[in-house]
Amino acid sequence: MAKKPQRSRTKAQEPTEATITGLVTAGHGRHYMVTLPDGTTLEAHRRGKKGDVVVGDIVHCSEAQSGVAAIESIEERRNLLYRSDEWRVKSLAANVDLVAIVFASRPTFNPWFIWKALLAAHQAGIPAVVIRNKKELTEGAEEAKVAVDLLTSIGQETLEVSAGAEPDETRAKLIERFEGKAVLLVGQSGMGKSTILNLLVPHAQAATREFSEALNLGKQTTTTARWYEAKEDDWTGSVIDTPGFQEFGLAHLSLNDILRAMPDIAKHIDGCRFFNCRHLEEPGCSVKAAVERGDIDEARYQFYRAVAAHADTLPL
Repeated sequence: MAKKPQRSRTKAQEPTEATITGLVTAGHGRHYMVTLPDGTTLEAHRRGKKGDVVVGDIVHCSEAQSGVAAIESIEERRNLLYRSDEWRVKSLAANVDLVAIVFASRPTFNPWFIWKALLAAHQAGIPAVVIRNKKELTEGAEEAKVAVDLLTSIGQETLEVSAGAEPDETRAKLIERFEGKAVLLVGQSGMGKSTILNLLVPHAQAATREFSEALNLGKQTTTTARWYEAKEDDWTGSVIDTPGFQEFGLAHLSLNDILRAMPDIAKHIDGCRFFNCRHLEEPGCSVKAAVERGDIDEARYQFYRAVAAHADTLPL
């Protein structure tokens, strides 16, 4: 199982000869862009061989040498969102206020990706909203509607927008929800995250080029998250863009984490015959009985079975 990264520090590390404090807005390996309170950006490297810095971190740096600063320490994080598989952990961003999970009916979306991202956000203690983009499309519209209706039925907040067809309306709706927040965009490739980003933060395209040139990484920088501050007159906040990916690994979640994030499953666990029931193959399981009665959606239960089968902690 992938090793769980340190979500936060109980005490902020003391800076060592650090005189510069800033926000990590982009990075690749141990090379980062750090934005200072006055809006200027500098390149920084992590001191030593540590790879523990992520986009969204507040870092303390020493004075730049040859134009490059050294990151000496990281302030305590409020949260950290990451995904993991059996072999490795991929941190997405720290100090986030809202996770926005974007999907569309075309290209074909995977409901399990959405549900996995919701589990990861819940485990990290970050509120989430699911955004159906391209709502004007008729192809695949029924599947998208079913996905939204199911999310709504389990109490999950959703929004429906058309970033390409209705840019002004989309921008207004998202700004109302995102105002004053640092919002992390995640989604499968092709769902329209870049269109949404550019609606909200028009200078993002120019900033992307600046980051790529400064880090001298070219197209490689598209594999990492980027933090953009809104510079518009009509809203205050930040958007953190992530590359599109097809799988959201959850190897770091325990069975307790999964059940806490799936209230539609968890509310049926009290009647199980065995106190340590995993709600998979055990006899006398009240969760399986609820599925048979139609009180739990069959697709949601099959998803639960898939993610719970590898969890290593028994329910409370």
